Amino acid sequence: MFSSFSAWSARRRAAGRLAAATLASGLVAAGALATAGPAVADETPQNQGGATATIGGLKTYGAAVIHDNGTDQQVSAGLFEMSVDNGGMLQTYCIDIHNPTQKDAKYQETPWSGTSLNGNADAGRIRWILQNSYPQVNDLASLAQKAGTSGLTEQDAAAGTQVAIWRYSDGADVDAVSPRAEKLADYLQKSARSLAEPRASLTLDPPAVSGHAGEKLGPVTVHTNASSVTVTPPADAVAEGVKIVDKRGKAITSAKNGSALYFDVPKDSADGSAALTVQASTTVPVGRAFASETRSQTQILAGSSESTVSATATATWAAKGAIPALSAEKNCAKGGVDITAANEGDKAFTFELMGIEHTIEAGKSQTVTIPLQEDQAYDFTIKGPDGFEKRFKGVLDCRTQGSAGGDATQILSEPSPATVGGTSTGDTDLAETGSSSVTPIIASVAIGLVVIGGAALLFVRQKKAPAQD
Repeated sequence: MFSSFSAWSARRRAAGRLAAATLASGLVAAGALATAGPAVADETPQNQGGATATIGGLKTYGAAVIHDNGTDQQVSAGLFEMSVDNGGMLQTYCIDIHNPTQKDAKYQETPWSGTSLNGNADAGRIRWILQNSYPQVNDLASLAQKAGTSGLTEQDAAAGTQVAIWRYSDGADVDAVSPRAEKLADYLQKSARSLAEPRASLTLDPPAVSGHAGEKLGPVTVHTNASSVTVTPPADAVAEGVKIVDKRGKAITSAKNGSALYFDVPKDSADGSAALTVQASTTVPVGRAFASETRSQTQILAGSSESTVSATATATWAAKGAIPALSAEKNCAKGGVDITAANEGDKAFTFELMGIEHTIEAGKSQTVTIPLQEDQAYDFTIKGPDGFEKRFKGVLDCRTQGSAGGDATQILSEPSPATVGGTSTGDTDLAETGSSSVTPIIASVAIGLVVIGGAALLFVRQKKAPAQD
């Protein structure tokens, strides 16, 4: 769905994003650690693992009409195609009708909790639609019969499925142009039942661990729908003798769902850190969400070829003192980013973030929620002595425009670019995503955001770190 966004709305959202980026400069945090810590890499995994893909464009689609405040706008509605990093193809539908798709945007498989599906009571109905319509159901005659129509084409099926999804994902007042597609949309909307969120194709839990040199650090548990995964040990730690082992201490190069992985760090190792990567080839479960850090419209998976999925976990070790492990995850329910800090050392770990000091006692784990504005870019770093550094960056994208409140979208016509594959029953428009003359808006919004930019951090969870095996 290249076109369901107006020039006015695109410029207005661009102003909001730029103003949020201005505020983000106030979120750069240099945490002063009260105790020495080991040096760690500044690249912290920003996702939960799974498939990473680049969006290509609409592949199979028809036309739909959005009714909004007395204005009707015809848009393209149907299936997108994405190419998966290191092999594979995905088919997706849009679940973010008023936001533009950015050309060649990178997408990451994402839990519903990190997208606009969080808190949407109808999210499970969308998954039902995906499993009971095109392309999962490719018997178009049978699908047409259930919808009470005939002669359903692939374009009709894609358009009708997308329209039904928009009614639940965005609460949109939208109809398919083709009577056959509209019949299908009505059938899917009325028949949909709530299903649970599908599990991720591949994740590692937790994504960061810590401990003393001479111990097995972990466990890091593999969660996947693949029959097996390959385990790549830390390349830069091989010379130091760091290995990836199972619970019994046996070095491993493959694992499966439920496997527990450990970093086996020699006792005489210098304080340091390492990362392991697991990778598999599998089909990504239908209904998984895909989000972009560039604020390109959120997608939901309708079909997957055999695709490459991966996940990374890091380990930090030291002989003594505080030994932190840090990870981040978007929390749309609380409107922010959760930073989890675990300390497996023998001294307290203290850091400062946004002017507030936090102390994690030895053997404890705490989660700090950083409150952010919708569409706000964030980039902050926790630093300390001995080269300790962790950087977290991204964009909080938790709402569709319809759920975000504020002004309604004014839908205008846009220039038509070349389409990508397939055939269409209507024109495809590309929403304007570039910069525009919105300086007065940016200035006023930025000033307002800076005023509220000192929002306090909240401790939302405190628990004792799990014991090591």
